[in-house]
Amino acid sequence: MENYIAANRFCIHHQVEYGFLEALQQHGLIEITIVEEGPCINEESLPLLEKMVRMHYDLDINIEGIETITHLLGQIQQMQAKINSLQNKLSLYE
Repeated sequence: MENYIAANRFCIHHQVEYGFLEALQQHGLIEITIVEEGPCINEESLPLLEKMVRMHYDLDINIEGIETITHLLGQIQQMQAKINSLQNKLSLYE
């Protein structure tokens, strides 16, 4: 069972507008799920969502910029995982 937090609770806590979450969802950056309490966000996505909030409200980065940054950070993480995998394989031959 996945754990969710109410989207309006997140907005109140972080002092953001719900429209910002909707814009992130429209760009495919987050998923808003409708459950009994209404629109909710999976708790696993909270760290990334909080980063996006800081990018937008603290650094004044628009949604398109957040989308680009998020994509690039994902690519970096994939490359880091590949590097670690290759280093592990290389250490077998040393």
